[in-house]
Amino acid sequence: MKQPAKEFTVLASVSDFTRHFGFPAPAHPLLTVIDLAQHRQLMPAAGPALRQLYIISLKKNLKGQMQYGRQSYDFSQGVLAFYAPGQLCENNDSLDISELSGWMLVFHPDLLHRYPLGKKITGYGFFSYQVHEALHLSEREEQVLDGVLSGIRHEYGQPTDAFSQDVLVSQLDVLLSYANRYYHRQFLTRRPAEHDLLTRFEQLLTAYFAQGETQPLPSVQHFADALHVSPAYLSDLLRTLTGQTTQQHIHYGLIEKAKQLLLTTSLTINETAFQLGFEYPQYFTRLFKSKTGLTPAAFRIAAQ
Repeated sequence: MKQPAKEFTVLASVSDFTRHFGFPAPAHPLLTVIDLAQHRQLMPAAGPALRQLYIISLKKNLKGQMQYGRQSYDFSQGVLAFYAPGQLCENNDSLDISELSGWMLVFHPDLLHRYPLGKKITGYGFFSYQVHEALHLSEREEQVLDGVLSGIRHEYGQPTDAFSQDVLVSQLDVLLSYANRYYHRQFLTRRPAEHDLLTRFEQLLTAYFAQGETQPLPSVQHFADALHVSPAYLSDLLRTLTGQTTQQHIHYGLIEKAKQLLLTTSLTINETAFQLGFEYPQYFTRLFKSKTGLTPAAFRIAAQ
């Protein structure tokens, strides 16, 4: 029996967000800062919500276990979570928030439109991470972010003038730069779990290209789904551990498979491209030359 579509509320503005949760009305039309200790009783809102906003939250004193990849961890220190516009979110009712503290920073994309951060923020992979990929902070890291947030909170409370938005965006840039540093630290400090993920990725990649039959071009999404992580998380992890993104690993596998076919079969260049999953052979030729310096035909001749 077909399940009815789940209804959700669209939160298109900062004011929509504060009304939905019962938080105080924002003092700035494009940004608000919420003290979670003062408003923890408002956290469980009914039903899912589609938020057309950026949200950064530092939640402390959570009780219970949180998922990180395929493992569970107890965290009494801070958990930093990120949400990008267009993400459908629901609260996790399994956690005890009776002693919750911390803060939530909510801002509209329009706040950044005139600034380089508007483009830069789209490159931060952690905004597309799943909830179980949240950033777990040390006490010192919490203190650093709390200090930056204090500056944002101070500016937010001042009367608006010609410099207000410049100052707020500059402070947001600093906050996100620290967050980016801490995410990459997390990849390094969780080496056993992350190296296990790297090993499983390499096994999947090898198995994919070991297949003999024609198959579609492998995508980053394909491997991320198989490993139960987001594409952005997988690429950030691989870049940290190996210096290359997921797409670069896939291209390496494609080229090695192509070399094998070119040297051990009588397939034409076009047939080789189709065997690898390329819809248009010229794309295969272009990629092969960019990676090896030779066209497939020149490579085959040079190897004879």
